[in-house]
Formats: sequence, C-alpha cells, structure tokens
Amino acid sequence: MSVLKKLAILMRSSVREIGESVVDANATRIYEQEILDAKHNVAQARGDLTGVMAKEMQSAREIERLRGEVARYEALALEALTKQQDTLAEEVAGRVAELELELDEQTKAHASYAVQVARLKELIKGAEAKIREHERQIVMAKTTESVYRATRSIADSVDGTGSKLLSAKESLERIRQRHEDLSDRMTAAEQLEREVGSKALEAKLAAAGIGPDADRRASILARIRARAETSVASGGADKPAVSE
Repeated sequence: MSVLKKLAILMRSSVREIGESVVDANATRIYEQEILDAKHNVAQARGDLTGVMAKEMQSAREIERLRGEVARYEALALEALTKQQDTLAEEVAGRVAELELELDEQTKAHASYAVQVARLKELIKGAEAKIREHERQIVMAKTTESVYRATRSIADSVDGTGSKLLSAKESLERIRQRHEDLSDRMTAAEQLEREVGSKALEAKLAAAGIGPDADRRASILARIRARAETSVASGGADKPAVSE
C-alpha cells in the first residue's frame, strides 16, 4: 500500500474519531433534537391524517348521494315500464348501471380511506407513546448528567490531586512554612545578638566583674549591712515605729 493511501486512511480515521468525540460530547443535545424532530414528524402525520379523514368523510357523502341517485333512477325506470316506455326504461337502466359502477368505486375508495385512517391513527398513537417515553428518558439523562457534573465538581474541589481544597491546603502549608522561617530567623538573630552583638559583650564584661554594674549587688548589700549596724549601735532608734 502506498504512503498516500495510508495517509488518506489515517485522515479518514482521524475525521471519524473527531466526529465520534463531538457526537459523544453533545449526545444529550443530539438526543433532544432527535425527539423534537420526531414530534415534528408526528405533527406532519397528524396533518396527513386529517386530510385522509376528510377524504373518507367526502367519500361517505358521495356514497350516500350515489345511492340516492340509484334509487331515484330505478324508480323512474319502473315508472317508464309501467307506462309502456320500454326504450326510455332501458336508457334509465343504463344510467343506473353507470351510477352503480361509480358507487362501487366510491365504496372501494371509502374502504381504502378507512384502512389508511386506522393505520395512521395507530402509528401516531405508537409514535406519541414512544416520544413520551423518550422525553422521560431525556429528563432522566439531563438529571443524571447534572449529578455527574456536580460529582465531578466536588471531586475536583475535594478529592482530586489537582483539587481546589488540596491547592488551598498547599497554600496554607506554604504560609506556615514562611511564618516558621520568619520565626526561626528572628530567633537566630536574637541568638546571634547574644553571642556576638553588644549584649554579648556587656554580658561578658559583667561576668568578668568589669564595668559600672559589675559590683552593684555587693554595694547594695554593703549599704544595707551598714544601716543594720548603725541601727544596732543606736539602740534600735532607727527601727520603724510600731503603731499601737
């Protein structure tokens, strides 16, 4: 097989697959349109039925008219015979024969119309029943499709790997990580300040007893002891008075 033929087959296959995908994606709309087309066809059939029924009624009236004419001409032929008008009676009999032939044709036509009417009524009745069933099915199909869309939406929002809630959770996790990183940075900065900053130097000086605050505790304690000794030497004169 030549390359061009293979390419042609490939193109036909691609067109078929695209067509099938389009049909599948719009199956509900196509189904609904098919139902509308069927209802339109039934409406046309109803119009045809009314036309056939009208023909049936017209043929019934024509049959009654012909029967009346046959009866009238038979009476005239009888009257002609009673008056010895044999030639005229034969002519009237010929007219009766023509009317009877026409009556036979009308009777056959009427019977045919009756059959067609009955058949069309049955077909329309069956078609309308099927359309009602399809309309119920399309309602169910639309409802099911709505449920599937809602389910898919919930799944995409909650359960799927690319769901919105999962994405929100990831966003929250990134915020927490930034906060933790910021907290760690602040803690590290304080620790670094204590170790190598000015506070670290002051702490080292105080620990070595260097600086204005190095012996403040000892000075305070010495001052308190001096006051205590003075109080003892003065006989407790410096003691605070106790209210009676």
